[in-house]
Amino acid sequence: MSQRNGLKRVGLYLRVSTDEQTVENQRQALTAAVEARGWVVVAEFADEGISGAKGRDKRPGLDRLLTAATRREIDVVAAWSVDRLGRSLQDLVGVLGELKAAGVDLYLDRQAVDTTTPTGRALFQMCGVFAEFERSIIVERVHAGVRRARLHGTKSGKPIGRPPLALERDAAIRASLTAGVGIVKTARLHKTGVSVVSRIRSEMAAGRAGSTTS
Repeated sequence: MSQRNGLKRVGLYLRVSTDEQTVENQRQALTAAVEARGWVVVAEFADEGISGAKGRDKRPGLDRLLTAATRREIDVVAAWSVDRLGRSLQDLVGVLGELKAAGVDLYLDRQAVDTTTPTGRALFQMCGVFAEFERSIIVERVHAGVRRARLHGTKSGKPIGRPPLALERDAAIRASLTAGVGIVKTARLHKTGVSVVSRIRSEMAAGRAGSTTS
């Protein structure tokens, strides 16, 4: 990737959840860390008063940051903490995946994560492993639910099973909800009804409640 005068070009990502908070402390800490490493800040991307639970489409600063990364306008993304990027492992891995595809590194000040180093790259790979594990658990729960439904259907004489496309859609919806995407947006993304997504979320909530009492 292109680097200005051989220095790594850094894009700062700054985010606070409420209008009463300020990104200034994050800016100061990150600027100091960047200067200590001999890098140079070339851009800032801020989402002020925006929750980390919101997706990229509701976070213009994050959207511009990832666009700049894709265009190779920066070499490193620097954020104060992992929760500035997202509130779930899937969110983080999604961002990391885009940065990796663009050949852009990540620096997280609070967690001392720096993917320009071998240790940081190893952590990046572990995040991918955990995300895949999380997805496999979701899919297995879906399949287990289908098996229970089939068994119940066999005993009751009712039709059993659903078409493979319906199973894939349910798994995708559950993964989307687990990642923190809202009901309406999930319905729109997967071209299904809001009532269907609401039902699936209720099933997921009931399943979690059952697991905590067992």
